[in-house]
Amino acid sequence: MCQSRRSRPGPSDMHYLDANATQPLRPAARDAVLAALDITGNPSSVHQAGRAARRIMEDSREAIARRFGARPEDLVFTSGGTEADALAIHAMPAKRRLIISAIEHDAVRAAAAGALMVPAGADGVADIDALAALLGDGVPSLVCLMLANNETGVIQPVQQAAAICRRHGAIVHVDAVQAAGRVTVDLATLGAHSLAVSSHKLGGPAGAGALLLAPDAPFAAALIAGGGQERGRRGGTPPVALIAGFAAAAIASAEDDPDRIARLRDQAERAAEQAGAIVCGDRARRLPNTTCLALPGVRADAQVIAFDLERIAVSAGAACSSGKVAASHVLRAMGLGTLAEQAIRVSLPWNVAQADIDVFAAAYPRVADRLRAPLATRAA
Repeated sequence: MCQSRRSRPGPSDMHYLDANATQPLRPAARDAVLAALDITGNPSSVHQAGRAARRIMEDSREAIARRFGARPEDLVFTSGGTEADALAIHAMPAKRRLIISAIEHDAVRAAAAGALMVPAGADGVADIDALAALLGDGVPSLVCLMLANNETGVIQPVQQAAAICRRHGAIVHVDAVQAAGRVTVDLATLGAHSLAVSSHKLGGPAGAGALLLAPDAPFAAALIAGGGQERGRRGGTPPVALIAGFAAAAIASAEDDPDRIARLRDQAERAAEQAGAIVCGDRARRLPNTTCLALPGVRADAQVIAFDLERIAVSAGAACSSGKVAASHVLRAMGLGTLAEQAIRVSLPWNVAQADIDVFAAAYPRVADRLRAPLATRAA
């Protein structure tokens, strides 16, 4: 069934190209949330109302688990991807050394403070040989490697890394928040011990996420203790309506056409390159919807503001820094130097239209010329 394109955030004339920050809400997810809001019961209650809420939650758990290759009983609902990453790191057995890639999301970087870093190459891909060398000393470790980078869209060799980790007795956690719904994500196939996903990155409501566990994943203690919810792995009353929307979005995302979205992404890139932009990470396999465009000499925040004035929503790096724009640690890890402060992220939503890309392609050279004009004046 073809999904409606009527769901657009912000003003109706805004061209929204910031899906990696959050996706437009899918109609199916909205309908599921509204239907679940009519159910009053607490899913932990044993009376009829509670059982009705529980049924919605468990049906949703099964749908999300099936979508991403896990067993329903191994899915832990969380408030989002950040909490899922933190739970994966803090709930694992103590006295394990932490190893993360240099391109991880800040959610992982914060939860794994002090971790050893696996470098990334100029193509944005984590150095798997360096990971193997670190694990070669036999120290029990927990390794975090994202499936796809949120800024460049570069897809990481997680299946290969997980096989190396398992050979060395290491636990491996995968942040699949940006990859889910855009490429195939299957916990069992990847071979990881745990995997994080988030509702609003799929086109569901914000405020819900999940940590998916492999059957052999160790779990020492809950990050949030409470009344024994989620099999004692995450306390607190679950947000049933948000979870219902999460499941609806996960199901609907299977209908997206990644080839169509990739073609539109490539059109946007060609227009930007013709105007002098550099595409970061284009030598590696990437998510179909994501491009990272650096405009030499022009700060990223100036570009974001200029595009906003053109009624085009883009971002500078991750959107999880309380509105701050800073040099991208991802691009620095790729050795891009000052370009780390001069790159914007353009990420196409599930309902992107050709008109959105036409507007962006027309605006990019105009924006680039306007922002570079002061540079040319100073040089003269």
